[in-house]
Amino acid sequence: MIRQVNDNLFEAEHISEDRSAREHYVDIHCHCLPGLDDGPATMAESLALCRALVNEGITTVIATPHQLGRFSECNEAAQIREAVSALNEELKSNNVALSVVPGSDVRVDERICKLLEEDKVLTLADGGKYILLELPHEILIDIEPLLADLASMGIEAIISHPERHCGLAKEPDILLKWVDCPAHLQVTAGSLLGDFGHAIQRFAWQMLSSGWISFVATDCHNLNARRPCIKAAFKRICEELGETTARLVCVENPLRVLKGQDIAVYSIRTRTSCNGGKSNIF
Repeated sequence: MIRQVNDNLFEAEHISEDRSAREHYVDIHCHCLPGLDDGPATMAESLALCRALVNEGITTVIATPHQLGRFSECNEAAQIREAVSALNEELKSNNVALSVVPGSDVRVDERICKLLEEDKVLTLADGGKYILLELPHEILIDIEPLLADLASMGIEAIISHPERHCGLAKEPDILLKWVDCPAHLQVTAGSLLGDFGHAIQRFAWQMLSSGWISFVATDCHNLNARRPCIKAAFKRICEELGETTARLVCVENPLRVLKGQDIAVYSIRTRTSCNGGKSNIF
């Protein structure tokens, strides 16, 4: 269920100080478990990445290793839970003030509902309410039937990084159909800062400023090209769209996923067209 917020998406706000430096964040999309996917290869690399997350003000992270797709034969739910437990022990032993909970980044697949019932695919925070879905990169498919099947199980989908899918950039209005199912959209913090190029940055801001986005997450994998940058993204959103919007997508909604609560969004009346992929900001 979607809880409506009556604040004006485009209301200008006075920011008396850099709020990004004193916010506490929950990251709902992070590849921080060692040796499972294309995230850190070793526990040492994982600990280094987790320290960087803490430096960003992140207190809790939902570990989301890839499931299905090219990881179909590995990373089942039990293995991910075990890896999360081991990482939490190492974090405690090394005095890293970060809590990690289980989740996954699930490639869209017709078997998802069956695998959820068999406890092989994980929901976010292992809470049974939200699932993070990754679209195939090569083609654009309509996942409305899958979203409906998930909804019948009481599960709402969160679509990861739609701004980085070239098919959606060409046909963005399909996202609104999915949102009505309901599904929610998550952009990558680095996309807002231009880390993936100007076209992706423009589309990310297009959707955010149009009221389509419910979450910003790091989707970090390492300390090189895919390091966490949530503080910089929060600050930039404050500058462009106001602190209310920044807190909603970076702080409040991620915490709601962690707690299994309903997602808060601005009234559907504030959503506007994506103008065919042309941003009003960039």
